Amino acid sequence: MNYIAINKEAWDQRTKVHVGSKFYDVDAFINGKSSLNKVEVEQVGNVEGKTLLHLQCHFGQDTLSWARQGANVTGVDFSTEAINQARKLNSTLGLDATFIVNDIYQFGNENTEGFDLVFTSYGVLCWLPDLSHWAKIIANSLVLGGEFHLVEFHTFNDLLTGYAYFPRAEPDVEEEGTYTENCNGEKSTMLTWPHSISEVISALIAAGLTIESFKEYPYSPYKCFDDLDYVEYQGYQLLHKGQQVPLLYSIKARKVT
Repeated sequence: MNYIAINKEAWDQRTKVHVGSKFYDVDAFINGKSSLNKVEVEQVGNVEGKTLLHLQCHFGQDTLSWARQGANVTGVDFSTEAINQARKLNSTLGLDATFIVNDIYQFGNENTEGFDLVFTSYGVLCWLPDLSHWAKIIANSLVLGGEFHLVEFHTFNDLLTGYAYFPRAEPDVEEEGTYTENCNGEKSTMLTWPHSISEVISALIAAGLTIESFKEYPYSPYKCFDDLDYVEYQGYQLLHKGQQVPLLYSIKARKVT
């Protein structure tokens, strides 16, 4: 089963829906709204003049938001439709971002450039069957002293909804719609893999990166799951037996050797 071809087709279809959604609000983005959230902005910090590689960049809003903050950005995604839309946005905004159509494993095998920062966020890891390879790509893409930043949905929520927490070789195969408000009931076949937080951290350490921070958060900036309640000035939370469920986590790692 060619998981890349199956998931690529699904994300090509999703992108067509996403660019017209209120969730992504492309018009507001063009008019100056940043797509970045407080968590990643505070963690990554000042990007002025730095080279930044954004893996699994979708149609480029976060990539271009970093460019607006002064970074020299490169975005990579396997969806041809997403990269086409990213390039259109780049042109519309008069920015100088580079966008590459490729799955990140193949990109990593071919890339010879070093970056100050590698960034990836929100719903990215479940599409990857091999985190050891992923982590090596990140390490190989960083210059000495360079930083990796991950902000990801916490897998504890997946466990509560019946998905596996611990990694396994075989993917979950499902027919799913997209998470924006305008999906119109359309579904696509998708293959995903569970990854525990310990697997993520261990893969990065094995690749030679030094973990500088690991944080967990009880709030999500997005209402992407069922039963989330909005808390003013914080975001969305999920309570289980009256207690907050961790919804996000972030990792900062550095290449020191």
